[in-house]
Amino acid sequence: MLNNRNTDWLAKWAYYTPEKLFLREYQRQLSWSFLEFEQRAQSLAYHLTTELHLQRGERIAVYSKNRAEYFLLFAACIKTGIVLVPLNFRLTPRELDILIADAEPAMFVFESEYTEQVSNLQTVKKCKHFIGISDVTPFLIGGIQQNGFRSLHIPVNDDIVMILYTAGTTGLSKGVMISHKMLFWNAVNTGLRLDLTSADHTQSYAPLFHTGGWNVLFTPFLLHGGSHTILQSFDAALILELMQTERSTILFGVPTMLQMLSDLPEFAAADLSSVRYAIVGGAAMPIPLINVWNEKGIPIRQGYGLTEVGPNCFSLHQDKAIAKRGSIGFPNFYIDTRIVDEHGKDCAVNETGELWIKSPVVTQGYWKKPKETGESITDGYFHTGDLVKKDEDGYYFVVDRKKNMYISGGENVYPAEIEKYLYTNSKIKETAVIGVPDERWGEVGKAYITLKEGEIATAEEMKNFCMGSLAKYKIPKYFEFTGLIPKTDAGKINKIVLLESHKQSLNS
Repeated sequence: MLNNRNTDWLAKWAYYTPEKLFLREYQRQLSWSFLEFEQRAQSLAYHLTTELHLQRGERIAVYSKNRAEYFLLFAACIKTGIVLVPLNFRLTPRELDILIADAEPAMFVFESEYTEQVSNLQTVKKCKHFIGISDVTPFLIGGIQQNGFRSLHIPVNDDIVMILYTAGTTGLSKGVMISHKMLFWNAVNTGLRLDLTSADHTQSYAPLFHTGGWNVLFTPFLLHGGSHTILQSFDAALILELMQTERSTILFGVPTMLQMLSDLPEFAAADLSSVRYAIVGGAAMPIPLINVWNEKGIPIRQGYGLTEVGPNCFSLHQDKAIAKRGSIGFPNFYIDTRIVDEHGKDCAVNETGELWIKSPVVTQGYWKKPKETGESITDGYFHTGDLVKKDEDGYYFVVDRKKNMYISGGENVYPAEIEKYLYTNSKIKETAVIGVPDERWGEVGKAYITLKEGEIATAEEMKNFCMGSLAKYKIPKYFEFTGLIPKTDAGKINKIVLLESHKQSLNS
């Protein structure tokens, strides 16, 4: 049976390429080779298990922005069987208390910036250990203690590495159990489709309470011996600069991030010749934006995934970014799929249904939620909640989130289809469509639109733009222009906030 030495990739690379750069932190201008970080992780692992007496399966909750101590804790957890629980640093104390009560961590680690929020938490009183992340810092930059620590021998298959809480846009957050097996197969799938090598380098700025921060590039890069520069958050100007000075090979982001990068005045003259391609997830990238990056010499690789399944499950090769625009490509290696209708039967070509995924990257379930786990997995297939279709060439297209679909006059309407068409209007910078209640039709569409700088438009103009190109029942009844469309912590458009905004507008 596989054991945790198979996922302790840091230890392997410390042996193979001890002096090679592993991690750099921009904020403090610090860097570590594979061997140095491995030795420091061993020292911390010894401290956690021998001096703090934490045991395999116990949880460490971390409430912090991206910093090297976070990655050191992750490396120590890999070696000991302790479970990492990243917490969203944007949550209120009330929201945090719910997650902490659910995870029941033995240890709570927090950044000093959040001292006031932490002082209002009730659940941390039950933790055996309550420390600032600065208490981990000596293991990161102090003298390395040689204590003879050796990684524990742990079966990989279902041992949990971390619990990642979903954003909870449809209700209370659920803790997704991420296992050694999921990390391994996600990294293998990613490496096969993206041609990763030990020469790859990128910047890591996705928040670590999100699967993208760990599993889109960091853990696949770790398996393949690549390197990262840690940033505390997304900073378009800084990232554009670092991509050039550090000779980045791959860029990862959601469409909004790539839009912000391309909007920079420095973008036109930037030397991005080292970048093989940009990986885009979270939403379909508008064709005009794909063209902007293609003209820069950087092809776009659209992808698809969820916290519960990897998350790198689909990939569209950059050569097909235009020919199969809007597609998420093919399933990655070692992933089986079904497209299922409302009766549980497989859909035909170009027929829309819910995407189900079966693979070693599928989670074993939600932490302490057997009912929700059972409802989400059938015969090993995870129900993604995404509506997709497959064309005659085998390429998959996301039609919309199942929960985003609304019914107008008995017809199913997919907001993503309307958004895709609206993006062909040269005046529109960003748009989001939601279904809102209507006395006559049950539900109708409402489009929120952000215009490009200097542009002017009216609701009537937008309605006329849709006429003749969209069926009448698909044309939004309402068009609202806004300076900013709200986003989730993962950078995706937050339609829950838009629905609340609509309700408030009715009451005002």
